Amino acid sequence: MIEFRDFSLTYPTGSRPALREIDLVVPRGQICAVVGAEGAGKTTLAGVISGVVPHMTGGNPRGSARVGGRLLAETPPSELVGEVGLVMQNPFNQLSGARFSLREELAFGLENLGVDRAEMIRRVEAVMADLGLTALAGLSPYEVSGGQQQLLAIGSALVMRPAVMVLDEPTSQLDSVGAGLVFDALETLRARGVTVVLFEQRLERPARYADRVLVLDEGRIVADGPPADVLTDPRLAEWGVAPLRYTTAARRAAERGLWEADRPLPVTLEAAADGFAAALKSARTAGGL
Repeated sequence: MIEFRDFSLTYPTGSRPALREIDLVVPRGQICAVVGAEGAGKTTLAGVISGVVPHMTGGNPRGSARVGGRLLAETPPSELVGEVGLVMQNPFNQLSGARFSLREELAFGLENLGVDRAEMIRRVEAVMADLGLTALAGLSPYEVSGGQQQLLAIGSALVMRPAVMVLDEPTSQLDSVGAGLVFDALETLRARGVTVVLFEQRLERPARYADRVLVLDEGRIVADGPPADVLTDPRLAEWGVAPLRYTTAARRAAERGLWEADRPLPVTLEAAADGFAAALKSARTAGGL
């Protein structure tokens, strides 16, 4: 579904490439999380996949980048709107300013595409239910909280039923309940075969939901694999990514012989609890406690 081949991009005012020699294939129905330090190239990669970069920002691309077989350098964003949904970090930037309620805002894109009214209503109602927005449907987009605006921005993309969803730190303004709603919606998308590329700073959700994690460092992909492998890589800190606290605690325990040698380091709370419970049981059995 998404395919990059030896792709690099330098902005017109950039002294070095924002992306360097990217080789990447993300298949249909996969949730791929991308992590990295500030300035690693995450937002640029999100912009390329969505068609924003370089069409709206400028830039000199090399190599090839495709979505659904379309060469992105030759496809304007207007032709990708029904195929790629983009949700940015700041939801205020994605409000149309032309509609007076959340329900109308969600329908705005569908109206522009001329979707049948009955189908439009079905989609809007379903998305509101999925994201917990039904009770707010009649409110102005400017009356609700920043977190609720973020859910609205996500819903505005979801309602278009894209083949690819690109989310650039979509939970940065959400509490744990709102973030849970977003990731529950992503699970539904994966079941429907939608490809999701998620750019996140907080690793807890990608560790639990992503099929795959990429690490970007200075515009290059430096790690790529299952969350359990990538998020326990000891080089994460070198790449500017703070390791999960569960992993850090288990690694320190392992250095002191307090973690079973054949047990993988954890990336979720449940795996950490199981690991420490097993270590405690072994210590008691051996008479160490």
